[in-house]
Amino acid sequence: MELSDVNSNGLTLLGCGKMGSAMLDGWLKAGVKATSICVLDPNPSDWLMTQARLGVAVNEGAQTAPAVVLIAVKPQMMDEALPYIQSLSDANTVFLSIAAGTPILRFEDILGADKAVIRAMPNTPAAIGKGITALIGNANVSEHQMRLAEGLLAAIGRTVRLQDEGQMDAVTAVSGSGPAYVFHLIETLGVAAMAEGLPQELAHQLALATVEGAGALAAQSTEMPSQLRVNVTSPNGTTQAGLDILMDDDAGLGPLIGRTVRAAAKRSKELGNE
Repeated sequence: MELSDVNSNGLTLLGCGKMGSAMLDGWLKAGVKATSICVLDPNPSDWLMTQARLGVAVNEGAQTAPAVVLIAVKPQMMDEALPYIQSLSDANTVFLSIAAGTPILRFEDILGADKAVIRAMPNTPAAIGKGITALIGNANVSEHQMRLAEGLLAAIGRTVRLQDEGQMDAVTAVSGSGPAYVFHLIETLGVAAMAEGLPQELAHQLALATVEGAGALAAQSTEMPSQLRVNVTSPNGTTQAGLDILMDDDAGLGPLIGRTVRAAAKRSKELGNE
């Protein structure tokens, strides 16, 4: 991780909820100096106040010209936060936003069209360092600032760069919202197991371990998920019987997931216009 800019010039974290806390924890473990971080949050958690005793500045006023201002407030709080962000504006500061649905243009309107702004979308597995974050910067962002942002975000998982900001709605719908879809899959697989006679605890254990193991296998394999599916499907066997339902052209999982992602992407676009 590129730490020199942050350790020398500071980092302001605006909002320290679950995602902000995961990031802060990752940065501290990666070697960012606690004394270089300023957190501004109206309702600091007990965990955050523990970090304050270790040197993180919590609600002690903004840094004058931090290397990075990371905006981690909820979208509905953005109107309240943006004027305050404006007061942090500096020619050498990069503004890194993880606020869902808030386009780069909105920050440029408030901060000025000459400011460096990066928009990013992490997801909740960041809490255990297994997240993935997509990001894209405006024309004012230097390659050094992009690497700095990637280094900070790498503390909570992998990063990918987008080619166009218009891709962010799809990213939000897939990886941003996707963990909730997987959680619901675990939930419904467990419920189905109970319906077939298994006790609740065993049903949940089997469903959770199956999804966890299949995901790990897919991540480590050089084969595509479609081939992995074929590999475990015996003709006329039990898996084939189940897949006949899941892969139905009209009522199967494919059309359902398509509608799910489409609805989430549509809502992401709406948030950008509210």
